[in-house]
Amino acid sequence: MKGNFTHYAAQLGLNKDHSLTLPSPFDYAKQGLLYVPRDMPPPNSPQFTDAVVQAALPLIEAAGGRTFLLCTTLRAVQRASDLLYEAFAERGLELPLLVQGQASRTELLDRFRELGNAVLVGSQSFWEGVDVRGEALSLVIIDKLPFAPPDDPVLAARMEVLQKKGLSPFAVHQLPHAVITLKQGAGRLIRSESDRGVLAICDTRLVEKPYGRQIWQSLPPFTRTREAQTVVSFLESLRDRAKDEPQPD
Repeated sequence: MKGNFTHYAAQLGLNKDHSLTLPSPFDYAKQGLLYVPRDMPPPNSPQFTDAVVQAALPLIEAAGGRTFLLCTTLRAVQRASDLLYEAFAERGLELPLLVQGQASRTELLDRFRELGNAVLVGSQSFWEGVDVRGEALSLVIIDKLPFAPPDDPVLAARMEVLQKKGLSPFAVHQLPHAVITLKQGAGRLIRSESDRGVLAICDTRLVEKPYGRQIWQSLPPFTRTREAQTVVSFLESLRDRAKDEPQPD
């Protein structure tokens, strides 16, 4: 986290590590915004996914599609996609909606790139190893901080071992693991020096919890905002720029 490789080294069984962090070639402050919506319910609320979709809709419309909605669970993928289908119909938004499970990951990504105005809703398999450069992707929405579920038996065993050693399972394992996963999801947005876009994280723990600062400081140094209109204006400017650029023959 934030240039500290202790967690990664421990996972590899390294007692001493020599690490080096190299600067990125991207100008994140100019190329992107990090947006955390206001007035979101707690992530464990039954209404959370509905609130995520409501917060996402004006952004998706402003971006003209070109969106990844990344969820932490398959249940959230299904609920979010159902709500988006309904909302697109009600608003008259003719945006293609691609959902994990409709086809293979490769097929969905190929269609996303070809369509140029699609919305893709996916879970863990789309958080990493996915590369969409250019105008096809301008908005990445992450529903919540990707903490592993507490009922995961592997996590429970690791937590028990750490507790026996007198260590904090949250600080030593859960938080670093969530940061790594979140950085992978966030990394879908800016893939080249010319990419522009918005990373929206709908989990207010990022700004309201003491550990939230550690998390966002580990993310790329985007310009930060909590104002929806700032994000809408930014996305509209990107959409207009894409329209004005000459298309290949």
